[in-house]
Amino acid sequence: MTKVRHTDMADSLEKLARRVRDDLACLCAPPVNWVAPRAPADGRPVHDVVVIGGGMCGLVASFALQNAGIRNIRIFDRAPRGLEGPWVTYARMETLRSPKQLTGPAYGMASLTFRAWFTAQFGEGAWEALDKIPRPMWMDYLRWYRQVLALPVENDVDVKRIVPEGDLLRLDLAGTGRREDVVLTRRAVMATGRDGTGRPNIPDFVQHLPKTLWAHSSETIDFAALKGKRVVVIGVGASAVDNAAEALEAGAAEVRHLARRREMPTVNKLMGIGSIGFTAGFPDLGDDWRWRIMHYSFQTQTPAPRGSTLRVSRHANAHFHFDAGIDRVDLANGALEITTTSGKVLDTDFIILGTGFIVDPLARTELEGYADRIALWRDRYQPPAGLANEQLGAFPYLADDFSFIERNAGEATWLSRIHCFNYGASVSLGKTSGDIPGISEGAGWLARAIAAKLYSEDIEVHWQRLLDYETPELKGDEWTASELPDRGFDRPSQKRGAL
Repeated sequence: MTKVRHTDMADSLEKLARRVRDDLACLCAPPVNWVAPRAPADGRPVHDVVVIGGGMCGLVASFALQNAGIRNIRIFDRAPRGLEGPWVTYARMETLRSPKQLTGPAYGMASLTFRAWFTAQFGEGAWEALDKIPRPMWMDYLRWYRQVLALPVENDVDVKRIVPEGDLLRLDLAGTGRREDVVLTRRAVMATGRDGTGRPNIPDFVQHLPKTLWAHSSETIDFAALKGKRVVVIGVGASAVDNAAEALEAGAAEVRHLARRREMPTVNKLMGIGSIGFTAGFPDLGDDWRWRIMHYSFQTQTPAPRGSTLRVSRHANAHFHFDAGIDRVDLANGALEITTTSGKVLDTDFIILGTGFIVDPLARTELEGYADRIALWRDRYQPPAGLANEQLGAFPYLADDFSFIERNAGEATWLSRIHCFNYGASVSLGKTSGDIPGISEGAGWLARAIAAKLYSEDIEVHWQRLLDYETPELKGDEWTASELPDRGFDRPSQKRGAL
């Protein structure tokens, strides 16, 4: 990539920032706040929406809300500024999987795209030469996105619990960045990412082992400490492969992938049907089709990217073992003894779990005390023979506005005020609340739906606004009133045509 002086980059980004501001001005965006204000409750201000999460999902959701004229919002993220989301924490791939041309969180604005940000600094030639987006560079772009849009993310604020308080939600806060211990809001958006409605998937076979001997791929891992060690990575998905590469590059003596599958997944099936039709149409499909599509995607599995896989296989001490499920793991003489389902035994020093995340609302502290009242897919749909899937059944069965639905009507009505804008929405609403391709469309749906709900809830206020509105468009000097003539006035004569 052509080297660019720091001052030139700063100038080019400022020019792009002016372009963003001009585009927003031309679009009259964001509009003024139209939502009827709520009176403080016990002296505490009431917010219209609180967005939990300041990563990619939270940023574009907040921007969409502002563009819908919903301005009385707060955005909280538990991470320090600039470390939101996985991109520079536990994500370890060299580049993004998504093609560089996808517009992601740009929300229909060319000036907000990654391409605009990249070419402003490095030029069109560098863009043409770019293959995939480097992962740390994507985080730099998101930091700029937040800055140029002046999105008011409050960092180092952890939302511990969401509980009902009358017709509002009370959020209990922790963290060094909080300005208060409690905030009130009419609606909450859980833009909490890949594990946003669940937790890391920790298999039973490691539960009894010392934590110094294993780690999940979402955790901080001291790869330098693995130099000269034997490492086993469970799984062959993207996170498993990326962590294997990190261990190899840190000098691990060997890295062995153990996979239950009999062969490596090679085709990203959902990519083959990606279109605005799929994005827009998926939520409107019946339960049978939504389940069928997601079940097929789960069964075929998304493969690790080619570049990530080559990053591992170029090492002679990397090994891929298939049809190698784990029966048990024992601790013997300070090392780990893994017995596979085929009966073979493998000795190793450290295990990395590339086992992903599972959806489990009961694991979320934010929903503590009532998560069991959330309707799940297994509560609403019985799949046909051959399509049963425990993982899919654990996903929340959401309304069209991403909100939770009560398992039993009338027992937790406030759930409709909590919107699940994260991976947990996948089975109900498709890939519109986490993945780069559909994130702007999902944010737009979310904002419009919340706007509609806020308006209908305050319809009496808006009716009164209609009655009270008295700003004239005409001043009275634009016309002159005329008297009607008497009924017997003379009509113009009509000429007859020639006979």
